[in-house]
Amino acid sequence: MIKTQQLISCIVLISFFGCKSAKSVANSGELEEGVSVKQIIKSHNKSVADFKTLQSKVKIDYTKDNKSSGYTVTLRVEKGKTIWLSATLGLARAKITPDNVSFYDKLNNQYFDGDFKLLSDLLGTEIDYQKLENLLLGEAIFELNKSDFEASTHEKSYVLAPKKQQELFEIFLLFNPTHFKMDSQQISQSQESRFLEIDYLSYQKIENETLPKQLKIIAVEKDDETIIDLEFKSVKLNEELRFPFRIPSGYEEIILD
Repeated sequence: MIKTQQLISCIVLISFFGCKSAKSVANSGELEEGVSVKQIIKSHNKSVADFKTLQSKVKIDYTKDNKSSGYTVTLRVEKGKTIWLSATLGLARAKITPDNVSFYDKLNNQYFDGDFKLLSDLLGTEIDYQKLENLLLGEAIFELNKSDFEASTHEKSYVLAPKKQQELFEIFLLFNPTHFKMDSQQISQSQESRFLEIDYLSYQKIENETLPKQLKIIAVEKDDETIIDLEFKSVKLNEELRFPFRIPSGYEEIILD
């Protein structure tokens, strides 16, 4: 069996990226009084990234139970089709498509091959490939309908929250006033004692696209806390990429609780 915190770690390894020849994006925007939900959504939609493929080295620092470790992985993305990740020497590899979530681990001779149910269970809401891509690109993972949200401000961000939060989980979406990408996405499940927060610490500009550069993920379940910091380097955009993936024979299948 695989525990939820272990699952979070696997999912994060499949996740975030940055851009090549990037320039840091200054957060010089100031909040304006009276900005409407419609204006925030319109500005955010204009910031949606437009590329075909992306490749990056991702530096990952992982902390759990006051123990830390760090490593670098290769990430490849074909927008709308494939998210692929490979550890050094191919010791672990993951591939996500709109229909499938798969990964294997050569150190433990284990593999997983299934659908998006594991991600939906983790977040407490139905998630698909498009929502996952939005998460990685600094874009809202929930559909933004002006009639469903209300706007406010918090420190240096615009905030959208549902007019009526659901009983099982609460959602808070924080938008940057400079480029209207996400500053933070937060999901709280009080009944399950779960909390997931994705903070976008900095952004970078590449080929007129504003994309995440540094992120921090905080995942809490009851008394367990996992913190993962990611930094994206050596990114190449819109090149021809391959996504090799084959589960080795004789591996033990990972069964989720």
